[in-house]
Amino acid sequence: MPVPGWIRFCKQRPEECTLNASERSTITLTPQTWKTLTQVNRQVNAAIRPITDRKHWGVEDRWDLAEDGYGDCEDYQLVKRKRLVAAGLPRRALRMTAVIDEGGEPHAVLMVRTDRGDFILDNKRNAVLPWRRTGYVYVQREAEAGSTWVSLGGVVTTPVATAGR
Repeated sequence: MPVPGWIRFCKQRPEECTLNASERSTITLTPQTWKTLTQVNRQVNAAIRPITDRKHWGVEDRWDLAEDGYGDCEDYQLVKRKRLVAAGLPRRALRMTAVIDEGGEPHAVLMVRTDRGDFILDNKRNAVLPWRRTGYVYVQREAEAGSTWVSLGGVVTTPVATAGR
């Protein structure tokens, strides 16, 4: 079952959630693609100021594109996804993902499916990491169809020390 905030976001912005079944579900990780991933992650992390949905919108959970420059974790990832699609990456390979962070709190990240494994773009760090090195518990992610989500079974990953954020 998709995260409720995702369902509301997709009703408001169906163009952001509609996936083309003919698109590739993974991308080839070239040096240029890696550069794009790391630049977009870093740029969006710097451009958005963190604020809780409660303070920002007066509600517990609202997913949006941080058009006013403020947002929480899922808003960062939605903006990254939009920019990566604009850069030519297939939306179908860019999966919104729900995790439990190192503090035991719900958190959203963007999983990029590649021919070299899945990588995570995260507002908590500028480094783009393999999903197994984030230290998060993986709960669920957007499925290939986009409108549904799949369970990731609560897989626990190993944290990696990173410089930058």
